[in-house]
Amino acid sequence: MSRRVLPGFGLSLGVTLTYTSLLVLIPLGGLFLFSGRQSWSDFVAKAILDPRVLASYRLSFGTSAMAAAINGVFGFIVAWVLVRYRFPGRRLVDAVVDLPFALPTAVSGIALVTLYDRHGWMGRHLASLGIQVANTPLGITLALVLIGLPFVVRTVQPAIKDLEAELEEAAASLGANRLQAFRRVIFPAILPALLSGFTLAFARAVGEFGSVIFIAGNLPMRTEIAPLLIVIRLEQYDYTGAAAIGVVMLVASFLTLFVINLLQAWSRRRGKET
Repeated sequence: MSRRVLPGFGLSLGVTLTYTSLLVLIPLGGLFLFSGRQSWSDFVAKAILDPRVLASYRLSFGTSAMAAAINGVFGFIVAWVLVRYRFPGRRLVDAVVDLPFALPTAVSGIALVTLYDRHGWMGRHLASLGIQVANTPLGITLALVLIGLPFVVRTVQPAIKDLEAELEEAAASLGANRLQAFRRVIFPAILPALLSGFTLAFARAVGEFGSVIFIAGNLPMRTEIAPLLIVIRLEQYDYTGAAAIGVVMLVASFLTLFVINLLQAWSRRRGKET
């Protein structure tokens, strides 16, 4: 009988439940309890029907979904190149992908403003073409793409490494061109990992604050994200209002992730059937 590295199931389960409760369940439960101090009508008025709050929801979730979709496309391309090709500077590119993990988000925001402000290095050239990045939803999306790229790349890379070259060779021997091989062989195999990367990038983007506030301009009804609105409510000592917005964002994020996980499970079952 082999010895287990960790103690028995009972002790390990107890430590796991205690740890997750202290870090996740109790704080989230406290958020719901604190928001419950106000009446339902006040909750709806502060967190659901307020036009300023609704605009921040649309901006936060809309730009997060757009940034995650962009990272899904280009993150796959980056992961494919890093896995399938050998070229000078490959290790440097591979290391740069992880840079947003270590870089403070405020530094990312300042760097983006320096580049894409109307008088910045790239912003002035874009402004001459009638494209404004800073103080627009486009700038927010750009910031969210920056901080979300590593989640997609690092999730898709193992799936690409596990692809068997024989399957692609078999598809080619049967007369499939590159597009057909990608659509029928490669894409179904990496779709679950791609959905996982999309989910992680989306979840990271919804709660992003530091890199966004510098480039967003924080204009009410236009470029004011929901996390910033929570901070504003706290600065105004409206703690129940801030908690109400947090509860709505938490529930909306959970439902979104739940749907994406269902799609991921469906794609895995479909892949096994085929």
